[in-house]
Amino acid sequence: MTSQEGRQARHRPVWVNPFIGAANPASGITAVPSRRRLPGGPTAPATVSRLIRDELMLDGNPRLNLATFVSTWMEPEAHALMGDIADRNLVDRDEYPATAELEQRCIPMLRHLWNAPDPDASLGTSTVGSSEACMLGGMALKRRWSQRNADRYAAGARPNLVMGVNTQVCWKKFCNYWEVEPRLVPMEGDRFHLGAEEAAERCDENTIGVVAVLGSTMDGSYEPVADICAALDVLEERTGWSVPVHVDAASGGMIAPFLEPDLVWDFRLPRVASINVSGHKYGMVYPGLGWVLWRDRDALPGDLVEHVDYLGGDVATFTLNFSRSGSQVVAQYYNFLRLGYEGFREVQGALRQVATHLAGQIEGLGCFRLLTRGDELPVFAFTTADDVTRFNVYDVSRRLREWGWLVPAYAFPPNREDLRVLRVVCRNGFSLDLADRLADDLRGLLPWLHRQSAPMFGPDDATSFHH
Repeated sequence: MTSQEGRQARHRPVWVNPFIGAANPASGITAVPSRRRLPGGPTAPATVSRLIRDELMLDGNPRLNLATFVSTWMEPEAHALMGDIADRNLVDRDEYPATAELEQRCIPMLRHLWNAPDPDASLGTSTVGSSEACMLGGMALKRRWSQRNADRYAAGARPNLVMGVNTQVCWKKFCNYWEVEPRLVPMEGDRFHLGAEEAAERCDENTIGVVAVLGSTMDGSYEPVADICAALDVLEERTGWSVPVHVDAASGGMIAPFLEPDLVWDFRLPRVASINVSGHKYGMVYPGLGWVLWRDRDALPGDLVEHVDYLGGDVATFTLNFSRSGSQVVAQYYNFLRLGYEGFREVQGALRQVATHLAGQIEGLGCFRLLTRGDELPVFAFTTADDVTRFNVYDVSRRLREWGWLVPAYAFPPNREDLRVLRVVCRNGFSLDLADRLADDLRGLLPWLHRQSAPMFGPDDATSFHH
């Protein structure tokens, strides 16, 4: 080989097959990288990116995931904005005051939206999703109760929290982690969520609060917050027990104010002490972002708020997490400015139109019975008709998955475990065209399903439940 040929060989690109390793050790990979151990040395950025992207091709299409409530689409400008500030620590307010200021602007926007008595008060915080927001709301309820019942609490009285069995699992976690007795009200008949009288019946002097859900995960329905508060008013008149209400408005908090402004569920009710919402659901921000607000300073005990100064200035903080990116908060502020009240009303109204349209299409197939119609949250649940015996909801879910659609099938909780349903969540980015396509695909599957002699799949084959 001549010297010129040698130089050409040394500079000739080496093709790397990431699944069998490289022919040239200089490329960074000489064998298939371990999936469970840290590699012995560095690897070329392009190679690692290719490896990961190839694996992620196995994920489903987020736009066709009708199981999840979380946002799967944002405008390109918002997407780019999140990337630009992903490196800014939201809690470091001394170093990133502009980012922190945007969070403080979002809080009064939500307080005005939810009719807080002092809308400009800084009684709220952003969180990593509604799960953290619910934990903070629950902690405030427990601390408020323990301070008012210090003697009894010290003597061993165990606090309890009343809620429907349909509440999201974060509330059961709260009760487990903070040693609170969960008093879960079961479903009965066609009542698929918490009822007012059922809530009041389970309260006593140790009840720290009642959780009312504005938009049940199970079927998209609203719990009767005003009726629950009224029943607790009667209870207080009779017993003297003052039981506050926390509204878990993870989804409905960004739907009801725009589509049912006259529906009284928020701080207009004096008994509502706190409210949470998921910015990453119908706030239309990528996960994870939540918000929790308190009615007044009495609802948020001051000894829960910590102050730190080692980031360069005094920072008041009441969160379970500490360091996190400010990108989701900035994206929420972008959506608030971008859409305004009328923009949110139009977007959420369009989603409800899609949900009710698709629910009608599915009901028109004749094989299904609707439990809800998408006329509260743009979410609806349905099951097979009584005369359908050759297939079940699990068969439908499995067959739809073959077309790329993720529609969960699951059983309702006690006392309606006998009811097996499918649920569709309509989010920003799910259009009428896609809804019609889903209805057409479901219609096309029915001849195959009717040819079965009996259901083929059961609960063990169900699509995972997503919140």
